[in-house]
Amino acid sequence: MSELSPSAPRGWDAAESPFHSAERMVQRRAGVNEEAESSGRRGIRRYMPDQHRKFFSEQPFMVFGGLDANGQPWATLRAAEPGFVSSPDPRTLRIDGGVLPGDPLAGSWQRGTMIGGLGLQPQTRRRNRVNGVVSSVDGDTVMLDVMQSFGNCAKYIQSRTPTFVARSEAGVRTPVETATQLSDADRALLAGADTFFIASANVGEEAGPARGADVSHRGGMPGFVRIDDAITLTTPDFKGNRFFNTLGNLLHDPRAGLLFVDFASGDLLYVAARAEIVWDGSELAEFPLAERLVRFHITEVRRSRKALPFLWSEVAYAPQFVTPASVPGSRAALVPDSLPDSLPDSLPNSLPDSPPALP
Repeated sequence: MSELSPSAPRGWDAAESPFHSAERMVQRRAGVNEEAESSGRRGIRRYMPDQHRKFFSEQPFMVFGGLDANGQPWATLRAAEPGFVSSPDPRTLRIDGGVLPGDPLAGSWQRGTMIGGLGLQPQTRRRNRVNGVVSSVDGDTVMLDVMQSFGNCAKYIQSRTPTFVARSEAGVRTPVETATQLSDADRALLAGADTFFIASANVGEEAGPARGADVSHRGGMPGFVRIDDAITLTTPDFKGNRFFNTLGNLLHDPRAGLLFVDFASGDLLYVAARAEIVWDGSELAEFPLAERLVRFHITEVRRSRKALPFLWSEVAYAPQFVTPASVPGSRAALVPDSLPDSLPDSLPNSLPDSPPALP
């Protein structure tokens, strides 16, 4: 596919909205539908700016979201030396290997499969999104035709630096452990989690150019994932880019895939669940700054031990969060959100026409 010409349109170039009907419904309920439509048409593109293409190629891991053969979304990771993700042209993303043991999407990386991608550089708190459809597969190499591309701001990202560890140095890996509820070890991991990723989807034809799979980042202080019981989790939904891609998808199809990383051991915990959106009520007061909650009813849990080939630096929590030193494991003591809705990436754009990062 050829490079875009200098006269290529900037921003969303389709007559249809960049959002499907369920996303627009959530936007209206939140009172931001006009703002979201305007921001989406400015910031979402159907190709990747050069800044994003370069960014993806510099990362040692990338988060992906997709559907298995039963239509269940899963969030997963691919990781390798930087350069395993590349972009031969602005409308194509190449993922060359990086498959990790226990990938719940194994067997689903096929031509025509819709995939959401999130490039995240935690040490700089930069992130960019890309959603598309698989155009070809050759072994572990996947080519993705881009359908949507946009940047996100630095909100809620915990800073930690990964150091890549070659696969041969990681030791022997045990088979993936599966269950229908959380074990004590799973609950301990979730109780201390400050980050997770969530996959969701709307692949219906009626969604038009907004159809596809999506994967998003969620961050908070340890304890922001509340473990209600062995099959139920509740998490806050903080103010974001106001696009409501995830909540819109969950309104359309409540199935979700959560991914939790044990940064100490390298374990990956995959959770399949059905989501229930808690729009309002007194329960929100238990989660400072939450605008709504999402309750997850777990249907399957998978743990892949020592799957992630990184050592990580100590965490530096996002500036939106403060943990009282006297209360270890406090669910969240938050400082007021002073970041503007139009906050750019933490590093300057490399091209004059690069889109703003959307919070």
